[in-house]
Amino acid sequence: MERTNRISAIKLAKMFKLFEHIEMAKTPITLGEPSLDHLRIFLMVVEEGSFGAAARRMNRAVSAISYGIAQLESQLAVSLFEREGSRKPVLTPAGEGVLAEARQIADGVDALLAKTRSLHAGLESQLGLVIDVMVPGDVTAGVLREFRRMFPTTALRLRVEGLGAVAQCLIEEEAQLAIGGPIIGTEPLVEKQVVGAVELLPVAAPDHPLAAANIAPGESRKHLQLVLTDRSRRTQGREFSVLSPQTWRLGDLGAKHALLKQGLGWGNMPHDMVADDLEAGRLVALDLPEKPGDMYTLSALWRRDARLGPAGSWLVDEYRARLAR
Repeated sequence: MERTNRISAIKLAKMFKLFEHIEMAKTPITLGEPSLDHLRIFLMVVEEGSFGAAARRMNRAVSAISYGIAQLESQLAVSLFEREGSRKPVLTPAGEGVLAEARQIADGVDALLAKTRSLHAGLESQLGLVIDVMVPGDVTAGVLREFRRMFPTTALRLRVEGLGAVAQCLIEEEAQLAIGGPIIGTEPLVEKQVVGAVELLPVAAPDHPLAAANIAPGESRKHLQLVLTDRSRRTQGREFSVLSPQTWRLGDLGAKHALLKQGLGWGNMPHDMVADDLEAGRLVALDLPEKPGDMYTLSALWRRDARLGPAGSWLVDEYRARLAR
């Protein structure tokens, strides 16, 4: 009898639970209208991987970021991040589903604002341009000479940087346009359009040990490699075609060129920059088994929230045309 009563009590509890779910299902869910700011907070947390990093990027308190996420979850009536079992914010299935739409909305608003600014703007009175050190110097000289003829009233501020420092100038709004390389990767604030490529060659002085024929695999690791280093922190912890544990890090491609000609190491250089040295025998192209040379893709880069004006657009087209030649 006691066992029968216990089974009945369990069944009754299950029935009450079922009725509770049925009643909840009948209750209509009221959704709010999320603000653009809350969507941007959500996207920043996903991009940066933590609430703290998102707060630093948006120059806000962590509590403001947490409040923004809580408000968005309340408005959408879903949990966007797992709250248990993870030290870093992990998207729930609902969060994964919302992510693509949130990005589309934010991108649409950015495009709208950029379009509106361009409608209000005429020819740029000044323009900041940052060029990757790998861009052939004669190409840049030809472009800028023609630029001054075409746009005499636009004051051009020019910088030459390498690696991640190119993107850094755009992110910090020190420049409005950049011609930069492939190692910048995907920057959420930056638009990118490929304009050309530069061939990189591993080179050394003709009397360098690696200039000999039939170099064995791994031999390059035994010799000093001259490496272009990043003046920014955007590529911190990343290496690009670095084979040797023995390196000299140089922020100036011209200094690297001079040291290579003196036989002080080996390294990759733009073919355009060393073509005369190769022809004159001051440098030789190395036939290394690892083939560290590569095509260095160049892209025009600009901030998504600041569409290019007439002078900036002309520069993109002119670089593309001259690099193609």
